[in-house]
Amino acid sequence: MCHMMSSTLGVALLLLAGGSRTAAEETKPQDPHAAAHEQCAKACNDCQRACDMCAAHCAKLVSEGKKEHLATLKTCQDCATVCSAAASIVARMGPFSDTICKSCADACKRCGDECDKLKDDPMMKKCADECRKCEKACRDMLAHAGGGK
Repeated sequence: MCHMMSSTLGVALLLLAGGSRTAAEETKPQDPHAAAHEQCAKACNDCQRACDMCAAHCAKLVSEGKKEHLATLKTCQDCATVCSAAASIVARMGPFSDTICKSCADACKRCGDECDKLKDDPMMKKCADECRKCEKACRDMLAHAGGGK
């Protein structure tokens, strides 16, 4: 009986020792493809928020008569929507990750180009910068996953 209790205790200690991974280790993707997807999803989410903020900024400026912000208002709204979809699909490593990443990279390129036209405005510059980061992250993920062709 004593031997049986020490065996059980030994197994329990082994399980406890093996299960003492840090929170960072538990959330860290083990698959290199998962890491690429996670980085891309984060960039898409960051860009979505920047584009939403920029669209609200542009709407205010348009209401003040600055019609040159109408194009960026529209591109930012569309880019935010595409980035939101991309973040969701890529985060779950969905089968359409390559398709949405190609579209997201293209949308971010176009939105960034429009915002760059008004880059003297700090919000426009911030949006263009986030679009460039997201475009790069999507293209990097595609290249990593073999879908960049």
